[in-house]
Parts: sequence; structure tokens; C-alpha cells
Amino acid sequence: MRKEEKQEIVQALSEQIKEYGNFYITDTSELTVAKINTIRRKFFENGISLQVAKNTLIRKAMEAAGVDSSDFDSVLKGSSTILFSSVANAPAKLIKELRRTGDKPVLKGAYIDTAVFVGDNQLEALATLKSKEELVGEIIGLLQSPAKNVISALQSGGTTIAGLVKTLQERG
Repeated sequence: MRKEEKQEIVQALSEQIKEYGNFYITDTSELTVAKINTIRRKFFENGISLQVAKNTLIRKAMEAAGVDSSDFDSVLKGSSTILFSSVANAPAKLIKELRRTGDKPVLKGAYIDTAVFVGDNQLEALATLKSKEELVGEIIGLLQSPAKNVISALQSGGTTIAGLVKTLQERG
């Protein structure tokens, strides 16, 4: 591979790191071509971009994007596949689903909004992370519930007060 080609790959990867804000590094080595194609298809269907790259190029792309690559020194060895998704927990959920039928892909590490997760043992924690949309939905629900309670209390209280006034008027 020529130096220009390597620079293009580094630039493309660093742009994706900046664009998505999170990425996963996995190991998909020793898988058959058919299995890799199935995995690629599933990731594509779920809006996850998958790219195989050399570890040195991934490291340079992280540095170009302003991510401290030293956290990933222990995992950037062997074959590496980098995954990009706009939903932070989507790749982890899909990896868990794929692992029901085999032991790959193996999670090497992940970078989620400045937080670093290293090792396959972090997969469960990543899968249970709430997405930005889920958090916003929960906050809106929490903000709406007190207002709904007040409105409900006023509405039920208003009919009670109206009923008491009417009863008092009838008694004279």
C-alpha cells in the first residue's frame, strides 16, 4: 500500500470518528467469507458502518480526530474491524445478537462520547447504555408527569368544588 493510500484511509477514518463521535473496535479474524458477509449485511441493515483497517492506521486516525489512542494500545493488535454508528449502543446490541451463533465478533474496545471501554467484558455495559433518544424521551416523560398530576388534580378538584357549591345553593 502506498503512502498516499494510507493517508486517504487515515483521513476517511478520522472524519468518521469526528462525525459519529463513537466507534467500536472488534476482532473478526478467522471467520469464513460467508460469515463476514452475513455480519456486514446485518451491520448495514442496522445503520452501522463497518471497515477493516490496519491497527497503525486506526491509531493514526484516532490521533487525527483528537482521541487519545493510548487507551487502546493493549487492544490494537492482530486483526481489527472498526464500527461506526450514530446510536451508541446499537453495535453492542448487534454484537450480542451475533454472538448467539458463534464466538465472534469479539469486542476489543469502544469509544462512546469521550468514555473508553476496553475488553470484551464491557459488552454488556455497552449494550445497556441508553441512547440519546431514550434519555431525551425519559426526561420529557419525567417533566410531563408533574404537570399532568397538577392538571388532573385541578380538574378533579374543580368538579368537586362545583358540586359542593351546587349542593350548598340547593340547601339554600
